[in-house]
Formats: sequence, C-alpha cells, structure tokens
Amino acid sequence: MANNAYILLLGSSLLTKVLADFLSVFYLLALMLNTRNEIIHKNTTNELKKRFLLILGVLIILVVGFFLSKKINLNPNYEVGQKIDSLNGVAVYYNGGVGNVDGRALAEDGYNLGLKYQCVEFVKRYYYEELNHKMPDSYGHAKDFFNSRIKDGEINKQRNLKQYTNPSKSKPKKNDLIIYSGTALNKYGHVSIVSKVTENEIEIIQQNPGPFGKSREAYGLINEDGEWKIKNDRILGWLRK
Repeated sequence: MANNAYILLLGSSLLTKVLADFLSVFYLLALMLNTRNEIIHKNTTNELKKRFLLILGVLIILVVGFFLSKKINLNPNYEVGQKIDSLNGVAVYYNGGVGNVDGRALAEDGYNLGLKYQCVEFVKRYYYEELNHKMPDSYGHAKDFFNSRIKDGEINKQRNLKQYTNPSKSKPKKNDLIIYSGTALNKYGHVSIVSKVTENEIEIIQQNPGPFGKSREAYGLINEDGEWKIKNDRILGWLRK
C-alpha cells in the first residue's frame, strides 16, 4: 500500500514537472511569437512609412512641376512674345506656360486689352483692331465672357455683343468669339476666335493653348432639331458683333 502511494506521489510529481516544463515551453514560444509579431509589425510600419513618404514626395514633385510648367517655357522652339500665327493681320503670340504673364497690354487710347500673352488678350485685341470694338467691361477671366443668365441671341451688355449658347439656333460665323468653361487644371476657362466655318466643322484660332498646344483647332459642327452645336463639351457659347 505504501509502495502504491509512493508510486502515485512520484507520478504526480513527474506529471507536475512535465506540465510545468510544457507551460514554460509554451510561454517561451508565445513570447517568441509575440516578439516576432512585434518585429514584423515594426518592419511593416516602417515599410508603410517609407512608402507613404515616397508617394508624398512624388506628389509634391508633381504639384510643384505642374505649377512651374504653367509659368515657365518648356518648348525650346519658341520664345515668349514670338509671333506664331495671325488672322486678318492680327498676330497670335507664343506665351509658354499657360499661367505666364508678361505685363498688361494697352491700346494707344488706353483701352485695356488684357494680360500678355493670355488668350483673352488676343481675342480683345482682335475685336479692337479688326472689328473696331471696345467692350464696356474690359476685365474678367475667359469663362466670365459668357453670362449664363442671358438667353440665346440676346445682348451681353458687359461685352456689348450678342451672345449665343451652345447649342444655338444661330450657326457660328467667322469672327465669333468662342467661350470655354473652366477645368480642374484651368479654372479660368478659355476663349478663341472662329477662323473658318463649313457645314460640319469650325476652325478656331487661339493664343496661349500651352507650350505644345496648336494655335488652330477644328471642332465638329452638327445641326439637331434646328439648333447648331459645336462638338466640344467645354464650349459654353459664342459672342458676335
């Protein structure tokens, strides 16, 4: 009986030791796993930080590059102020970056033509020199030349010109002043002059389309239900003397 008790006691002691050793090993494994996870987490966090800083750096470079490109000349083939085209003897000048400004242009009588060599400066100089027209309001961004409150064919008093919407019952004509809406990259909009009209197309001439833009572009022209539409979603309408 004593021997049985001794055996039971010894077995219990061995079992306790085995359990204790098992728990120790389990604890060590858990500790190692936790340490490994912390290292992985730390490495992952560092990696994410590196990626974030890299992406942020690229974005900063792109934003700075974009704004610089609007101010500086990226096209070595032309110089700012160089004549690149003309319509009826009125010159179109190269401006480099679309945001570049080379002072204000004034007519001999002091009439404000606009900032050199922005798109607005060309269309106002064209209307002044070719059509002998002065706008009562000689200021404003390109998109502001169109007044959405004015009905198709009515007078735009700010510009003293008839305004037509796109689409309009009146077909575009040569010398019409085209107005474009702003975009995410150009909130000020754009303006150009109609240089040619056919049954299914118009050609425009423009100043400041960007360092690699063309001074002339063509757009499709369609007639639907008695209305003429220039196939360019940015075109709000046109003005006419």
